[in-house]
Amino acid sequence: MFSRHRSVIPGFGLSLGFTLTYLSLIVLVPLAAAFLKASGLTWPEFVEAVASPRVIASYKLTFGASFAAGVVNAVFGLAVAWVLVRYPFPGRRIVDALVDLPFALPTAVAGIALTAIYAPNGWVGQWLEPHGIKIAYTPTGVFIALTFVGLPFVVRTLQPVIEEIEPELEEAAATLGASRLQTILRVVFPPLLPALLTGFAMAFARALGEYGSVVFISGNMPMRTEITPLLIVTKLEQYDTAGATAIATVMLAVSFTLLLGINLLQKWSRRHQTA
Repeated sequence: MFSRHRSVIPGFGLSLGFTLTYLSLIVLVPLAAAFLKASGLTWPEFVEAVASPRVIASYKLTFGASFAAGVVNAVFGLAVAWVLVRYPFPGRRIVDALVDLPFALPTAVAGIALTAIYAPNGWVGQWLEPHGIKIAYTPTGVFIALTFVGLPFVVRTLQPVIEEIEPELEEAAATLGASRLQTILRVVFPPLLPALLTGFAMAFARALGEYGSVVFISGNMPMRTEITPLLIVTKLEQYDTAGATAIATVMLAVSFTLLLGINLLQKWSRRHQTA
């Protein structure tokens, strides 16, 4: 006779039903509504809505700046997480708390702050302007804003993994004659790779949907600094709901494809690490 394990949480059927219902109401129904609204367009109308030169330019800026911000955050987020975990120094808790600031800070406040810093008359921009370097109201400003909002995702994803890596493994590798580069590539980096890819994916996905911090520092110039989320809002303000949902559908499809590819890459890296 088998004894049933009693759990504080309700049974599997009830829990699964609640989970599916909640996800359907919060995630699936809104996404399905967007696809259904876009399906009301004919194919020529859909292509015209999602492939006009203005929309293509916003795609290039949004995905290009988001990818670049994700890569930069992956590199420097790894360095920040490593320092916070491995090196005790005065004020470490303050620095660790500052990492979460983009989480708590309203995106509009972040956009205003970045604009005040990098505008031609800002704290930093006034010193760069005489040298012909412009950050605010350029794609560079968009990249900086997306980097700002994505850093915490990488740091917080990597910190628990770094804490689990025992320093004794690095000492053993050094004792066996491994150089610092060999220790990093063969001992430290393989366990970090899945978490690093996850942090990159989260930062990249966060940057794709960023709106508040970008609209202030970008200047919102069509064909130059206009991001796709802003273009969607613009079409909604013009009562072009079908065009807005068509662009949103493309963003969803591309985002799902990219995240699926990243998840497959994570699965491969874990399998390679186990082997």
